[in-house]
Amino acid sequence: MSESGCYEAEFEVRSELGLHARPAGIFVALAARFESQISVGRGEEWVDGRSILSLLSLAAGRGTRLRIRGVGPDAQVSVKALGALLESPPGDEPTGGPGRGR
Repeated sequence: MSESGCYEAEFEVRSELGLHARPAGIFVALAARFESQISVGRGEEWVDGRSILSLLSLAAGRGTRLRIRGVGPDAQVSVKALGALLESPPGDEPTGGPGRGR
């Protein structure tokens, strides 16, 4: 990590359905736990990592390479945690079966 409190790394979206609404929501919730400002980049485009709509605008399908940048006191920890989420996301299948909640 540099003296400025900035850390950046690249990760691959491994979710079968890409970075769709559910994993983007989980990403945003996790990003909100950190003090650092989080940005996510695809190519030349960078968006706010705490905005679900901004993340969805990246249209990141499975196999897409995204860069995550953290700026702040916990930059390295935040980037690594968010990158791990992209590379090992929760399952895309809904939890529970037809009888759930009965």
